[in-house]
Amino acid sequence: MPALTRMQARLARLWMTVMLIGLLIFMVGVQPDLIGMNRSVTVGFVQIGVWLTGLAILLLAAYSTVRVIRNGKANSLRADIGIRLIATGYVVAAVGSLADFIGVGAHRMPVIYFGHIQVIGLVIGVLLSMLGVILYMPWTKKLKTEERAPAPVEEMSNPGNDSPH
Repeated sequence: MPALTRMQARLARLWMTVMLIGLLIFMVGVQPDLIGMNRSVTVGFVQIGVWLTGLAILLLAAYSTVRVIRNGKANSLRADIGIRLIATGYVVAAVGSLADFIGVGAHRMPVIYFGHIQVIGLVIGVLLSMLGVILYMPWTKKLKTEERAPAPVEEMSNPGNDSPH
């Protein structure tokens, strides 16, 4: 795989910075006490929206970073599965987080409770997305010295003896 150009390296660094910003937003959404913003005992719609927005920014930036690092390499089956796992993981995290709000959770709208099953859904979604990013990354096989083809050996000629025996 060819080396990255200076512009590609700068673009990858920019996307990694955006990824860190997304991680910060996700962490603030999950634990608003980090910046002194916890105003409620319960988890509300705005808090869930903040961590899902942070997760979306994080995943889009991770995808974009790896896309730059791939440097035009064609997608393999593993890379295509990785892209789909990134998206599927986000959907699982979103449905798990918003389960009570969209009507698939155990509680109904007046009494919203972010329970253990929803936390498990969020964690499984994040882990699926992380697995997708790992699968999307380009991996190169490094051959061991035993597996490499030996260097061609030149025939030694004997100037005094022209016979093959």
